[in-house]
Amino acid sequence: MTETIENLRDFNYYQLSKAVNKTVVLAEYIWIDGTGESLRSKTKVYQTPIKTIEDLEWWTYDGSSTDQAVTRFSEIYLKPVRLIKDPFRGDPHILVLCETYLPDKKTPARYNFRWIANQIMEQAKDHKPWFGIEQEYFLLKRTGTTHLWPLGWPTGGFPYPQGRYYCSIGERNNFGRALAEAHLRACLNAGIKIAGLNAEVAPSQWEFQIGIAEGIEIGDHMWLARYILERIGEEFGIDINYDPKPILGDWNGSGAHCNYSTVTTRSEGGYRFIVDKLMPILKENHLEMIKLYGQKNELRLTGRHETGKYDQFTWGDGSRGCSVRVPIITKEQGQGYFEDRRPAANIDPYLVSAALVDVTCLNCEHLKQLNSIFEDSLKPLGQQIFQQQKEQFQQQSQ
Repeated sequence: MTETIENLRDFNYYQLSKAVNKTVVLAEYIWIDGTGESLRSKTKVYQTPIKTIEDLEWWTYDGSSTDQAVTRFSEIYLKPVRLIKDPFRGDPHILVLCETYLPDKKTPARYNFRWIANQIMEQAKDHKPWFGIEQEYFLLKRTGTTHLWPLGWPTGGFPYPQGRYYCSIGERNNFGRALAEAHLRACLNAGIKIAGLNAEVAPSQWEFQIGIAEGIEIGDHMWLARYILERIGEEFGIDINYDPKPILGDWNGSGAHCNYSTVTTRSEGGYRFIVDKLMPILKENHLEMIKLYGQKNELRLTGRHETGKYDQFTWGDGSRGCSVRVPIITKEQGQGYFEDRRPAANIDPYLVSAALVDVTCLNCEHLKQLNSIFEDSLKPLGQQIFQQQKEQFQQQSQ
């Protein structure tokens, strides 16, 4: 890196003793907060072994401090849904991904979309939907008390134009490899389905890939990989940025291209099925699907910098200037997958994966509901609370 990394710290400096590791399990409960893009976590100490998700208790937190509840009614429940190894504390300690629920333990909290994504995946499980998501991100470094600027860029200025940074090597081209490599290794140690990494087109922009993952796995593993990346960023003093267009101008934005297939597309005749059946369906539902593909995505999807246009659906064999790319290998083999290039880096992977499965496998049965739930989460918190209380009152009256 061209800059001195500040605040480098090793959280494992105070090692847990062997006796503690034999008798105690530290479970880091992780959840999506009221922004829909950020994660929170806290630690629960168990005095008994944790072998399966059923061994973990539901827990609570202060939802008024995460923009998911008001102070007078602040309790939000954490429901454990997936556990993996903790790459920071080591065995036997674990990271626990959770869904969030209101005190009735039935009503999903703000920005909990996993529950409906899981319903859709279960309904379509015979289609065996496979995913691989390419998560792009920028590395930002603090240049003052509040201002952030890409790592390796001149403070307040700009580096050489794009062209030399993609999959680059060398000190003058590559900024942040140590962090990206640490993330890869931590994910592998944790058991995340991570498939690779590379430096991206803009300087200090990187990408990691999650997959192949089936059904609800893709959302779970993506969120956990993001959590690990943020934790690695803490140690390096680096902020992880998922904005679709963090730097305006002639610089690439950040996406989360979604590679997708079903048992039909992977079978003989799959290419024709993609072209003749799926592309028309995706085009027909483009304007509804794009709403779920990341906030401020219109800044990125301009038709430039390897993107299609926000309000138009296009596809092409091997084209990276379209909404959807059908890889040349899929055409050559007559079967395989396609790449949805529309999703922005700040997507909720549960929404995108659920929308793709619903549109391509379930005849858009849930697409309106997905959009409705998402739009409700975007409303101011007070408006949401009023709507929930109104619905509860109506249910009690009935």
